[in-house]
Amino acid sequence: MKDFIQVLTRDLKVALRRWSELCNPLIFFLIVASLFPLAISPEASDLKRVGTGVLWISALLSSLLALDGLFRDDAEDGSMEQLILSPVPLTIVITAKMLAHWLITGLPLVVIAPVVALSYYMPLDTLTTLILALVLATPTLSVLGAIGAALTVGLRRGGPIVGLLVLPLTGPVLIFGTRATDLAVQGESAAGPLYLLGALLALAIALGPLATSAAIRVSLE
Repeated sequence: MKDFIQVLTRDLKVALRRWSELCNPLIFFLIVASLFPLAISPEASDLKRVGTGVLWISALLSSLLALDGLFRDDAEDGSMEQLILSPVPLTIVITAKMLAHWLITGLPLVVIAPVVALSYYMPLDTLTTLILALVLATPTLSVLGAIGAALTVGLRRGGPIVGLLVLPLTGPVLIFGTRATDLAVQGESAAGPLYLLGALLALAIALGPLATSAAIRVSLE
């Protein structure tokens, strides 16, 4: 547990020193969500109809922006090789890095998304479902992104490839998250999609660190 906290604290400190990179996903999310009303229509009925899809697609794309540097900096300065050779299990290190990535990119989205949802005239009673769905979905996106980043860590320009690898895998998360929010907007129970998001999160937490560790070992050999 001590090693986990040390890696987590280190990654958070490094991220907080890079405010420009830290703000990029949030700025991207706000810009994309703000442009849709300008391109479609300012009418409340139109915005309410497309708001769910806009929010989830914006959250998905913005969560991919910080993936390229998840392991690349450690790989370039030799830190990752030292972590692999250290007595600390690599899965613990990877899990700490995934959590740091979610705290940096996913958690701010969870906080900002309800505010943006109000601009799409979503009912107040749906915000709880939206927040819960994002809390379940964004960690899964971080795990999937970590796997893609690990597979491309040995490439010089792996950023676009990470997106191509990760986007097809995010389909179930996007479908269930959008469905849960739509059901809440319609006043129906969103328990089913939320349970499925929780199951995906449990599967990602159980298998994600193992798959990412294996991918990193292969990429750095």
